[in-house]
Amino acid sequence: MPVASVSLTNLPGTEAATGRAGSHCIIVDRPEGKAGGMGLGFNGAQLLALAIGGCFCNDLRYIAHRRGLGIASLAVRVDLSLEGDPLIATGADLAVRCTLEDGSDPGPLIDEARESSMVGCSLPRGIPVSVGQGV
Repeated sequence: MPVASVSLTNLPGTEAATGRAGSHCIIVDRPEGKAGGMGLGFNGAQLLALAIGGCFCNDLRYIAHRRGLGIASLAVRVDLSLEGDPLIATGADLAVRCTLEDGSDPGPLIDEARESSMVGCSLPRGIPVSVGQGV
């Protein structure tokens, strides 16, 4: 079974973290003035929204390539609803604007991506999250 692994370590001189996956990195932080945050990077809600939208964009492109279609332009906005204390994500709405190079209707691609997006399909089913000590 495939496993996707990332690591996070403190960013020296800050209370932010650097997240790494292979040769890629990203800064994770809280908004400036919130619990030591300096606004240096994305917060958890933004990262979750990016995971939802990014996975959808990638899947849309996989499907287009499989069907021999070119995507001329693609824009996706994700609105992640949050509520409660502790704050939890309660829903995500995606708005998709896609234009295909051949001018055909992108609706079938969008529908298939919605049905097959790994992140978009995993979240409604829920996944267990375990937390332990040691790295």
